[in-house]
Amino acid sequence: MKFPRDKNKSVEITSGPWWEVNPPAKNASTSTRKLFVVAIVAGIIGGVLGTNATTGWLPHGVHLVNSTSTIERKPDSVAGIAQRVLPSVVSISTRSNRGSGTGSGFVIDSNGIILTNNHVVAEVADFGGTIQVTLNNGENYAGTIVGRDASYDLAVVRIVATGLPALQFGDSDKVAVGDSVIAIGSPLGLSGTVTLGIISAKNRAVSTGNQGMESSFINALQTDAAINPGNSGGPLVDATGAVIGINSAIASLGSSSGSQVGSIGLGFAIPINQARLTAQQLIKTGKATYPVLGIAIDMNFTGQGAQIANSPTALTIGGPAAKAGLQPGDVITNLDGESISSPDQLIVAVRAHAVGERVKITFLRKGKSSSVTLVLIASKK
Repeated sequence: MKFPRDKNKSVEITSGPWWEVNPPAKNASTSTRKLFVVAIVAGIIGGVLGTNATTGWLPHGVHLVNSTSTIERKPDSVAGIAQRVLPSVVSISTRSNRGSGTGSGFVIDSNGIILTNNHVVAEVADFGGTIQVTLNNGENYAGTIVGRDASYDLAVVRIVATGLPALQFGDSDKVAVGDSVIAIGSPLGLSGTVTLGIISAKNRAVSTGNQGMESSFINALQTDAAINPGNSGGPLVDATGAVIGINSAIASLGSSSGSQVGSIGLGFAIPINQARLTAQQLIKTGKATYPVLGIAIDMNFTGQGAQIANSPTALTIGGPAAKAGLQPGDVITNLDGESISSPDQLIVAVRAHAVGERVKITFLRKGKSSSVTLVLIASKK
């Protein structure tokens, strides 16, 4: 048998597989018959198999069995936790003469008390409008604001309902970097969305606030669980299903960079220990207070630490800082063992404490380091 190698040359094959080599002449007719029979049998089998694949027809006697097994999901699995937590998470829709918005929240009392972010309901509070709360089962209720606090970015909303499943509070002080967490909420209006991640960092000094609104300063838990617009106010829960934070902010690359605007794995939540104290105040009185040192800070200071403004009115007369001997121009570098690197960080560190707590302040004055102890007082609003 000859195969052309190129147009000028050929090569002769004298050995090879049986289907390429001419059999001995005396067996030619027998081999031909055998090959013919094999081809027919193969064609029949192929036809049957082809029919099964395309039409679903099965040979007589073949039976398909439906599986009756179920997937067992452990209570501490992500699916198990989500199943327990989701009934307590709500979607919040707002409408005012400034526009509409969406957010999330969660039940903290079975009698219709819901905790969320202040910025979710702020426009309704400031300019009038309506709040609609949608439970996980699809039921809708009108919501009213019980109280809110911009400094901590927290608000309490009430609906007329009873017997609601309330979330269990965890202990955010015991959270460790690397702990698994689950974020639940309504990103972009997609209610009941569950995302998984870890605690990426603790005690992140985060300040938030829209133009024209009071800024919030959060001593935040950082997480890489996907958080997007609409997640605000939803719970961040630990591996037991207890809420340890309230999802409040995300870092974004920004549209001006031509990059991703949504979640980039940098989400921030208000620690639940702080949120619990503020929520109790809001429920009781409709407003909340936060601790202060009694100083005005130079927010434009770019050095290491937080500088008391160089102004005669920088210290509150009779306030904690004035009583302790601090002066305008002093640079605070440490608060109760926490290093202070910026004005925002000092504000966050102070607000992480409670009114009446005693704290140690380390500061620089003309290059010399000194320390004083003072008692935090409540802000005056």
